Amino acid sequence: MTHIHIMQKCDIYWDKTAALAESCSWRAGPMLAEKMRRNDFSDTERVAAAVEGTEVVGFCTFALTDEIPAEYGFTPFCGFVFVDEGHRGKRLSEKMIDAVSDYAASLGYEKLYIMSGETGLYEKYGFTRLGDYMTIYGTTDGLFMRPVK
Repeated sequence: MTHIHIMQKCDIYWDKTAALAESCSWRAGPMLAEKMRRNDFSDTERVAAAVEGTEVVGFCTFALTDEIPAEYGFTPFCGFVFVDEGHRGKRLSEKMIDAVSDYAASLGYEKLYIMSGETGLYEKYGFTRLGDYMTIYGTTDGLFMRPVK
């Protein structure tokens, strides 16, 4: 059985999630691992982990900012969505995004955003593409939004 664990540093799954991020096949994983090692999160920001038994098999974040310049005013974001290849097809990304959305709602937010270069992926999780935006890295990504539950 898989459960989604919303956590802060010192949580029992924190180090396991950082280790998965560090070793995962996605190039952004090590960036999250470093962010977790530095505990570079605000008081309300969180990391979500998909846990099967005691094994962390996926992760994502709840953050106030993302790769879009702050002057646009979009907040909060779901980011760093990743599921280990051996555990895909179980709707774990959707479960993690739903958990982050519920957390956002508990803080009083009405919308949740995500930045991605993917087309057709986040729409199936209830997101609407708002358009393409220049990122803080000088690249362009799509901005997606969905109401929180």
